[in-house]
Amino acid sequence: MELTTDQKAFIQAHEKEDVHALALRYSGEDMPFLLAQIAGRQKAEKKIPSWYRNRNLLYPQHLSLEQASSEVTARYKSSLIDGGELFADLTGGLGVDFSFLAPHYRRAIYVERDEGLSRLAAHNLSELGLEHVEVHCRESEKFLPELPCADLIYLDPSRRDKDGRKVFRIEECSPDLSQLTSQLMEKAGRVMIKYSPMLDISLAVKTLPQVSEVHVVSVENECRELLFLFSREPTERLYHTVNLNKAGERQVLTFTKAEEEREAPYSASPGRYLYEPNASILKAGAFNVTAHRFALQKLHKHTHLYTSERLVENFPGRTFQVKEWFRADKKSIRRFAATTHQANITVRNYPLSVSEIRKRSGLKEGGDHYLFASTLADGEKVWIIGEKV
Repeated sequence: MELTTDQKAFIQAHEKEDVHALALRYSGEDMPFLLAQIAGRQKAEKKIPSWYRNRNLLYPQHLSLEQASSEVTARYKSSLIDGGELFADLTGGLGVDFSFLAPHYRRAIYVERDEGLSRLAAHNLSELGLEHVEVHCRESEKFLPELPCADLIYLDPSRRDKDGRKVFRIEECSPDLSQLTSQLMEKAGRVMIKYSPMLDISLAVKTLPQVSEVHVVSVENECRELLFLFSREPTERLYHTVNLNKAGERQVLTFTKAEEEREAPYSASPGRYLYEPNASILKAGAFNVTAHRFALQKLHKHTHLYTSERLVENFPGRTFQVKEWFRADKKSIRRFAATTHQANITVRNYPLSVSEIRKRSGLKEGGDHYLFASTLADGEKVWIIGEKV
């Protein structure tokens, strides 16, 4: 499974071009394979840059990189582990997470049920210099009983059913970890599971009660994945909201459910500054703890916007200086729209959508003004106008 000199030259010459256009211009027995390599490299350039720099790596023809981790999230996972003797990835897939976790262990086992992916992974892992790995083409459920005791087991269950449709419940994913939890805990000191950000966290921890840590991971304020870490010993569950940027810098807020149950203070009106939490905080439901941790007041129980008179530095989200706010009646809206023709609109606990607000007000997208259509603690509907700090 090696690229020939001619194949490498073709890929390099055309890797910036549109794959569909190339398919119309070129034909040949190996053209589907070459087009898959070009498409794979185009996706890897931004998603897995260290893989992109290695021209000897191969990409599958019929597998999207959609479920594969990005390099920045794979590196985050590797920061959560201590390393040790043995690591096993029971759903190896393309091998991105495996390639970043395996170097921390003296022995690493990759398991994947798809034969083509297994062969491809064996090639790629060798090209990445990971000579201490074992590659097995097996079903994870059947391989698990034979697995020696490991320091870490990792799984990223498939989120598509037999007909290729997306699924989001733990019981619908493959393998179904609700049926494997006890076996996993017998085999490993730590278990790490990756799931889609569409998964309901509260339902997931009920299905998997052994979860000791939940990591809600966003990249550039877009929620990308949920990580669940299992513990053999009963412990208070920790929730970590993590927002990463492409440089690897991170915003982290860690809390417990007990902390979140303490009601947040409320403000009767917006103060001098307005704060919008990042996507991980919103997904994790860290609504009250955010107010307490940063000494802020909420605008409304269901609004999830915060305010203060003094500027809070390093808030995990966006911060705005409030320029004005007003009751969202027709007269006030007409006055604002007559003098401000552009605004970046966000809706938080408000009866109209962004598109409906634009249609009724005539406001265009863009500019330096940020408009938050929201509801105050007394139920009053307001527009808050701010500028980024």
